Amino acid sequence: MAGGVGLVTVSRRRALAGKSGWAGLVHNKKVFAIAIFASLGGLFGVFSGVLAMRSFESRMGDAVADSGKKGWLVAILELGAWVGVLATGYLADKLSRKYTIVLAVIVFIIGVIVQTAAYTAASIFGGRFVTGLGVGSLSMAVPLYNAEIAPPEVRGSLVGLQQLAITFGIMVSFWIDYGTNYIGGIDEHQHEAAWRIPLALQLVPAVVLGIGILFMPFSPRWLVNQERDEEALQVLSSARNLPVDHELVRIEFLEIKAQYLFEKETQALKFPQYQDGTFSSNFKLGFYDYLSLLRSKTLLYRVATGSLTMFFQQWTGINAILYYAPSIFKDLSLEGNSISLLATGVVGIVMFLATIPAIIWVDQLGRKPVLVSGAFLMAACHFIIAILTGLYRNSWSSHKAAGWAACVLVWVFTVGFGYSWGPCAWILVAEIWPLSIRGKGLSIAASSNWVTPSMLEHISYGTFIFFGAFSLAGGLFIWWFVPETKGLTLEEMDDVADQKRHDAIAERLGLALDGSGLSEKKADEESGSHEHGDEKN
Repeated sequence: MAGGVGLVTVSRRRALAGKSGWAGLVHNKKVFAIAIFASLGGLFGVFSGVLAMRSFESRMGDAVADSGKKGWLVAILELGAWVGVLATGYLADKLSRKYTIVLAVIVFIIGVIVQTAAYTAASIFGGRFVTGLGVGSLSMAVPLYNAEIAPPEVRGSLVGLQQLAITFGIMVSFWIDYGTNYIGGIDEHQHEAAWRIPLALQLVPAVVLGIGILFMPFSPRWLVNQERDEEALQVLSSARNLPVDHELVRIEFLEIKAQYLFEKETQALKFPQYQDGTFSSNFKLGFYDYLSLLRSKTLLYRVATGSLTMFFQQWTGINAILYYAPSIFKDLSLEGNSISLLATGVVGIVMFLATIPAIIWVDQLGRKPVLVSGAFLMAACHFIIAILTGLYRNSWSSHKAAGWAACVLVWVFTVGFGYSWGPCAWILVAEIWPLSIRGKGLSIAASSNWVTPSMLEHISYGTFIFFGAFSLAGGLFIWWFVPETKGLTLEEMDDVADQKRHDAIAERLGLALDGSGLSEKKADEESGSHEHGDEKN
């Protein structure tokens, strides 16, 4: 992957950059806080514990009793999320990452209100679909926003905060479900508040995020793409906690600007007839952006990399296991609704705890070793559970040790997912796109994440063999075909087709290949600025 503005500039920026890991997060306090806040979107949309509640089953009747319809209660959110994430590509580029998050929150809130007030299965289905639109949109918009505002040395950690929020939401929701499950008793007298309260509580982080994001900055890269350069400089300066004229801020800004001008001039050469700024021309250019993802060899490779990464993330079986966790633990010899919910709650705890090391060390270890090791660990868990289930599925009551071993392996599986494919898949797909089509490219890649298999009630131990095979395949795919992206700026991800023209644009902006990383015509202006690097570190 080419640097775009020359190796000397890249090395100078890296010399000025801070540390990665926890030290880097502490050093970048402001952008860390912004990313944590934006990641509240990961708390939305958890539902699995409600499915097992007696009062919910009583209210919804056949929608829960029938296994096919019960599967649709889960799948309808996935369908809505798939539609939402595809629509978000255009909206994120047009409205901004920030306002797209606001819109997604509003849609999500509408869906939650419909579900919470539901008295028929139709309302639950409809509310779930609308909620899914918001969840899907946020699943793409938040990592995109965090990636574009983050310094490269801690970008993985900041993008991964979305997954940490998701695992925190899963953990908390399981225990809320476990607690509210006792409202009115766990038998036929259970009160409907047992499931309405968990659904309604999703409104709390949604309202906080929807209001708070209005006070957050725009993405500096989106601002550059809108030719709002002064605002972009101010955002970078504030996010890096450095003066506007600091060398590091200027280099980062000029790298973004150079990439934007290169893409704009390339587009003007390809489509000179659509440069008048009208709605019709902008719409056609947007259409050609999508088309370019399929027609350009380098962009098609990125589409394949991103889409397959998210596909393999989903087909590790994580969502199927999370949604059907109570059913799984019942099948694995844990009797009683409260016991299975309790065991499911442990899943949430171990996944949350396992995600924390990934957030701290992913920018030091790199994406590939984390993803590959996690895939192989998950595959091993699936295969061993399949063996145990195949041997003892009809006699768990007389093989309690085997049943508990299978339960522990489900927990180990969630550890493997929590530290690897949970955060790292989203980090990878948020990094690999050119500025002009980043929203559209990420939306297409992320859409494959919402194609969720639901087979646990149909093929027994074969389910675990199936998911184990896909986990193994995902690890091999990353190992053989995906490049390492740690420590690179988003602009460095681009394989520039016309390097000579790109370098000319960089020189025009003041970036070149001298020892300072700035052109000679800027050298006098920047004399004495190098010592700021020591202040940064």
